[in-house]
Amino acid sequence: MKQYLLSIYQPDGEAPPDEFLEPIMRDVRAVNAEMQEAGAWVFAGGLYPPDTATVVRSKDNEMLMTDGPYVEGKEHIGGFTVIQAADLDAALEWGRKLARAVTLPIEVRPLIDESERTCA
Repeated sequence: MKQYLLSIYQPDGEAPPDEFLEPIMRDVRAVNAEMQEAGAWVFAGGLYPPDTATVVRSKDNEMLMTDGPYVEGKEHIGGFTVIQAADLDAALEWGRKLARAVTLPIEVRPLIDESERTCA
């Protein structure tokens, strides 16, 4: 089965209050449990805020490090789930369920299988 990354796009700023966040987290836990029961769930994780990020870039044989995310925006990846699904349609269905639970946009993107790599 192919693996897919479900990225959660989270708005920048403070986390919502517990009374708002708790029902969302309950729904996310339910979708994660459904994914696990279906054998689709591989692993998931939440990320610290973007100001904890460091970008490492190679330029002219030097390694440059920059604090914070590489791209400036009004949202960032706040967490992710890796799933396995038979095809894109199945992965999109899991993405819809996660978007409904987390109430935020979800990007669904296939991971490159090692057998598909063209460079050694």
